[in-house]
Amino acid sequence: MAINYTTEFTHAVPYLSGGKVVEWELGMTYSYGTSGQSNWYQSQFDTQVSSSWVTGLSSDFTPKAENKWTRVELLTLMQPSTGLWDQVFTSQVDSVIINPPVSPQPDNSFVIPDAS
Repeated sequence: MAINYTTEFTHAVPYLSGGKVVEWELGMTYSYGTSGQSNWYQSQFDTQVSSSWVTGLSSDFTPKAENKWTRVELLTLMQPSTGLWDQVFTSQVDSVIINPPVSPQPDNSFVIPDAS
């Protein structure tokens, strides 16, 4: 099921060694619906990315000074995680907003049957 949601790159913390970034803590916030309304849902997803973990991306993680990093490079480092985050968020919205669990309703008018 396709839902319309927004994502925002909200979290980037560099870990330095020898004046170069060797690891990033990166995160995105996913939002669905309208803030303050009953259809509003939001989740934060984070990942740790280290220079020793990343290979095969269009721009492999090479340690460098933090001011040399671009937004595009950081988003590229998150790509392996965002596919899973998309699936998880879609499932969360479906189960919480679109198809919430049905709660049983009490029937306070029930009368206990006679002993017969």
